[in-house]
Amino acid sequence: MSIQIAKTAAEEVYAELDNLPDGYGDIRQSAHSAFAENGLPHRRIEEWKWTDLRRIVDQAYPPAIGGEISAATYDALSAHSPFADIASSRVVFINGRFDAERSKLPENISVQMLSDTPEIDFSLREGDAVDALNLAYASDGALIKIAKGDSQNPIELLFITAPEQAATITTRNVIELEEGAIATVFETHTGSNQAYVTNAVTEIKIGTGAVMHRVRLQEDGPSAIHLSNTTVNLAADAKLQDFTFTLGGATVRNQGFVTFDGENASANVSGSYMLAGKQHVDTTLLVNHAVPACESRELFKCVMDENSRGIFQGKVIVARDAQKTDGQQSANALLLSEGAEFDAKPELEIYADDVWCGHGATSGDLDENQLFYLKTRGIPEKQAKALLIAAFAAAAFEEIENEAVRDAFNEIAQSWLARHKGA
Repeated sequence: MSIQIAKTAAEEVYAELDNLPDGYGDIRQSAHSAFAENGLPHRRIEEWKWTDLRRIVDQAYPPAIGGEISAATYDALSAHSPFADIASSRVVFINGRFDAERSKLPENISVQMLSDTPEIDFSLREGDAVDALNLAYASDGALIKIAKGDSQNPIELLFITAPEQAATITTRNVIELEEGAIATVFETHTGSNQAYVTNAVTEIKIGTGAVMHRVRLQEDGPSAIHLSNTTVNLAADAKLQDFTFTLGGATVRNQGFVTFDGENASANVSGSYMLAGKQHVDTTLLVNHAVPACESRELFKCVMDENSRGIFQGKVIVARDAQKTDGQQSANALLLSEGAEFDAKPELEIYADDVWCGHGATSGDLDENQLFYLKTRGIPEKQAKALLIAAFAAAAFEEIENEAVRDAFNEIAQSWLARHKGA
């Protein structure tokens, strides 16, 4: 006899069949059915043991589409973006819906809204509740196609979430780079103090010899639950540089899935956290070396204060025929208080025998020797600590190629220190 588990208030709302948006054909219904079968993930699922979403999503967040915000709200929230003066174009989404008036589309790159292309062929990750929920309720997003020879001028995707009441805002982006193309895409996720769930999925396909630079700033509101999935497929000789800076949200789950489909490709997936209060941030990555002679790098620098909690789960799979694989991952945490916590689970699953793979994870407080050295040079203790914390975070920012972005992130880190450490 099977035991029926009662649905939570959130699962009841998500399970309703009469609130699915139009478009995308049968795949939307299939995604909804896939989610309804298992509900929200919970701690008994190994990949979710540290982020019990069934418990965290503790109230009804009805799926919502659109909704106007005032000019003052837009100005205040869009000011969180560090990319305004760096990106040459901006695609703005307000509560999950494209805002044409506030956007500036690029002239030489194809950008379409998913709400205008309902025939697009989406892929659904099997057993992934976040992806299924996203595809069931996706209201809009950007379809970006970049051809060989296109400009490297950066594009910013700006997602502003400010619903009038608790809601789930869902977007889905598709980015395709043709053979030899080069692209720089920035993402900013920011929002109001209202409690909300944002669910953002991005599918990236990088063609032969193409290069993708992607930088995300996640600074959602203090009561927000931020769920994101990024799926990347790399063809031969392709290159990915992906960086995520996480500052906001009450609970954040960033998932990344990278698959090498062609030889001699490389992927660098890196990031940094700066957390305080009771923030909870979980980064879970799966890198699949399915073919030979590819390189992957993962580097995360996590700063946690007060009672915040950071999590890193990184798994590298090397297939039997994927000889000459080079896969390295590292997660380092700086704990600034007794109540801060960091959990790391790096994994290697290797079936080939000619590989160079390794992983490491560390956590601890500030180095007393370094602190002592700075103090002996006449630097006050508070300032010395701030210098060490900033240097720790800056080591991750070095993974970003764009110097202006590195400078902007260093300024954001300094501002965080001023707010939380008075330095």
